[in-house]
Amino acid sequence: MSKVVARLAMSLDGFIAGPDSGVEHPLGIGGERLHQWVYGLRAFREAQGLAGGTDNADSRMLEAWNARSGAVVMGHGMYVTGEIPWGDNPPFHHPVYVVTHHPRETLHKEGGTDFHFVTEGPEHALALAREAAGEKDVSLAGGAHLVQQFIRAGLLDELLLHIVPVLACTGTHLFDDLGTEHIEWHKTEVHDSPEVTHMLLRAVKP
Repeated sequence: MSKVVARLAMSLDGFIAGPDSGVEHPLGIGGERLHQWVYGLRAFREAQGLAGGTDNADSRMLEAWNARSGAVVMGHGMYVTGEIPWGDNPPFHHPVYVVTHHPRETLHKEGGTDFHFVTEGPEHALALAREAAGEKDVSLAGGAHLVQQFIRAGLLDELLLHIVPVLACTGTHLFDDLGTEHIEWHKTEVHDSPEVTHMLLRAVKP
């Protein structure tokens, strides 16, 4: 059965974007530091339609995780801030379901990426994404507010954190607004490299 997986770059103190995230600064001011480890990798460049790049353990891990995904769910804010940087050939290459209050027609992009705008809420977007993904996983792209909703609702199966050795100190914190109950995870994989540590967590569900 397919899984719902969120994959996020995160600072040591739990931030996934810098302050003032928006169209001018899609990752927030200083937030690009959390993604520097990925920009030169061959797997990342291939997803962007670019040649070359470093072929190392990080790149091969990224390639394997990309192959698992068959559809994406993301929040409206992430779509708005990413639409221009992603350009005509976004890096997803499969259906993307945008949770939004702003209805609009499906937007077809190059490379197999279609943006579907879902106004009936996160669970409906997930149902559509599961159907589109088939046996593959559904990737929960973010932002933080949508990931928090999925965690609170028990809809997230796995959380893959790319932990960057930096203290961001401010910005968008991943683990805000999760209530007061303990949330348990099993640590199932850890892959380390000089620039980033990859930690895969599996949600413990009742």
